[in-house]
Amino acid sequence: MAESRSTPVAPEGAEPSQEAPPDEGPAAAPGTWSRLRPLLLRLHFYAGVLIGPFLLVAALTGLAYTAAPQLESVLYQHELKVTPRGSADPLAAQLAAARRAVPDGTVVSVSPGPGPTDSTRVVFSKPGLPADTNLTAFVDPYGHKVLGALRTNGQWLPVRAWLDTLHRTLHLGDVGRNYSELAASWLWVEVLGGLALWIGAPRTRRRLRRLLLPRRGTEGRRRTLSWHGAVGLWASLGLLGLSATGLTWSAHAGASIGELKDALGGTTPAVSTALPAAGGAPSGRARTKDVGIDAVAAAAHDAGLRGLVVITPPAKAGTAYVVKENTRSWPERQDAVAVDPATGKVTAKQAFADYPLLAKLTRWGVDAHMGLLFGLANQIALALLALALIAMILWGYRMWWLRRPTRSGGAFGRAPARGAWRRLPGRVLAPAAVLLAVVGCYLPLFGLPLLAFLAVDAAVGAVRRRRERVAG
Repeated sequence: MAESRSTPVAPEGAEPSQEAPPDEGPAAAPGTWSRLRPLLLRLHFYAGVLIGPFLLVAALTGLAYTAAPQLESVLYQHELKVTPRGSADPLAAQLAAARRAVPDGTVVSVSPGPGPTDSTRVVFSKPGLPADTNLTAFVDPYGHKVLGALRTNGQWLPVRAWLDTLHRTLHLGDVGRNYSELAASWLWVEVLGGLALWIGAPRTRRRLRRLLLPRRGTEGRRRTLSWHGAVGLWASLGLLGLSATGLTWSAHAGASIGELKDALGGTTPAVSTALPAAGGAPSGRARTKDVGIDAVAAAAHDAGLRGLVVITPPAKAGTAYVVKENTRSWPERQDAVAVDPATGKVTAKQAFADYPLLAKLTRWGVDAHMGLLFGLANQIALALLALALIAMILWGYRMWWLRRPTRSGGAFGRAPARGAWRRLPGRVLAPAAVLLAVVGCYLPLFGLPLLAFLAVDAAVGAVRRRRERVAG
């Protein structure tokens, strides 16, 4: 919400004019806000101009990602959908067919189709595949014919995995992760700063309407600013949510956030796979019997698990099968049970209702960010947020262009004047500096660019002052 793009430019080193537009009443009375506002204008301007391209790429790739479920259903209909023909075959027969189709693979998990028209997925790890990539065989439950095999990342099929990687890394590996983390680290700064500037702007008539709706009957910068500010206000809550959830799985900030979440008791719990001792022997001994995957699935069903479930074989001798619900729409079903392979009995259960609140909020936030929590409505909301962000960035650059000093022959708009921080009272400046330092430590791709902005800005200011002294 770059109100800075429409503020008259004062001479270098002076505070930008606080004169209100002719139809918006007098300027705000001198005080803390009138001193803080020019500093926010300058920060919002620099962040918008320099971080804007990263935000624009993140918004465009995120917009493309919102269509992934529909693309999957069209591109992989042959693998995903089947025609019901009586009763489904036992899971054991379906698993055996998948093993014949992928003889050199190791079974990672089995997911029976949640509905009568859904195929069964058998996920294999296989030598030679890229990191975090598996091969999934799709089996028709009615006749256990293998419909095909696709490379998958988690539950994502190839097209969604490709779009997801594009959004997160631009397919540039670990280096590319920095782009999305930079965007997420600055999105909340731009949103909160823009909100403060938009809400704090002097208005005396029809204040609420001008906050919420674009102005009519105006031209140029004022019209662009009204759209930029009003749309930003409506989109602010969603954009803040995207910034926060995006940071949770970022490379640098994500580690810090994970440590903080663990310290606050928000670790996501996992069901225990340890087995009770058999006949006095330590767990893992005399346990060579396996009741089979159908008995395991039946035990999980009797324990209350429904919908899409993922059955994971024992990781090693002496551990249990894990069966986990993977329904990530609302209401979420994420319960998990451990099943003894020798007896087919449930040995442990972890209910999503028992998760710590912070773990639940993390799960809901991440799933909402990925368009999973409320299905199609979630996808539409994400697409609208992406379009709003794209529009605000383009409006911001338009306002920057409209501020260009054409009379002096300059090419682009100028930033609000520097030096506003010197007029801030110490009771405001000191806590703000400490807060920025702490946030910069936890979010290094916020802190490092901010230091770079300050250093370059100070250097440019020193050069200009030197030139002015020489010219004088």
